[in-house]
Amino acid sequence: MTPDPSILKSMRMFAHLEADALRQVMERGQARRVPKGTVVFKQGVTATTCHALVDGRIKILQVGPDGQQVVVQFVGPGEMYGTLAMFLSGYPGDAVAVTDSVEVVWSVETMRALMLAQPQIAMNTLAMLGNRLEDLQTRIRQLSTQRVERRVAYALLRLAGQAGREVAAGVEIDFPLTRQDLAEMTGTTLHTVSRILSGWEGEGIVAGGRQHIVVTRPDALVALAEDLPVRA
Repeated sequence: MTPDPSILKSMRMFAHLEADALRQVMERGQARRVPKGTVVFKQGVTATTCHALVDGRIKILQVGPDGQQVVVQFVGPGEMYGTLAMFLSGYPGDAVAVTDSVEVVWSVETMRALMLAQPQIAMNTLAMLGNRLEDLQTRIRQLSTQRVERRVAYALLRLAGQAGREVAAGVEIDFPLTRQDLAEMTGTTLHTVSRILSGWEGEGIVAGGRQHIVVTRPDALVALAEDLPVRA
């Protein structure tokens, strides 16, 4: 059974498409479940598929020539991933399911044909590519110029904005997030991230346990990210 095409309406790659075009896009894709821990694709492999996440969470990570691992992105519901790799020499990183997920997948050949038939998809993809480049430039600048505490604060704020849900204690990041993940996102070590989070827990800025983080004082985290005094 083909899923309801309306699930594509909120995805930037298919913005401004008419209902009939969305139906055609969905009919040419395949919906499937992705169990937690599944490696959807591997870094360096020639791109053969494009993906739209319907539910769950996908982690994109890269391994450098020295073996160091970096978390590039967490993909959430309504986001595309692996799509821009069709214009590159291969997938730029591994894609791993952080939780049980559901996605729609198209072959590269199908997606190219859809772009030719619906130029708006190609225009939307170019806009996505520009945003990814801008985000990459921002992260490079942060790694080059900002203290590690600011980088960790920015990373948590970004994740809370993307995947936060209000709970009694504050804003909970609604997927498993390890301290190692944060270290790999911010270009530092597990020891440093553990020290920073332990300090913030003591100050009541964040709370949580293993793979679980709640931002209990978002205003204080914003101040840390902006290098401003934190109010008691």
